[in-house]
Amino acid sequence: METLIALAAGALVIALGMRLIHQLNAQHDARIAAHHFSDPYPALIRPPGHSHHPSTGQAARRPVTGTWP
Repeated sequence: METLIALAAGALVIALGMRLIHQLNAQHDARIAAHHFSDPYPALIRPPGHSHHPSTGQAARRPVTGTWP
């Protein structure tokens, strides 16, 4: 009889653990879905009114060398 109770308690603990893991996975999936990781080049997007200004430093005055396209 004690063995049956121990097996039932073990099965209950396993079932509760599985349920907890399932809930944590669902919560994690919801957090991932809230973020847009697939946006292409998010660093290139500028807020309105902040256009790209060409550099006036030494690198801008240097002639382009090499064969890189």
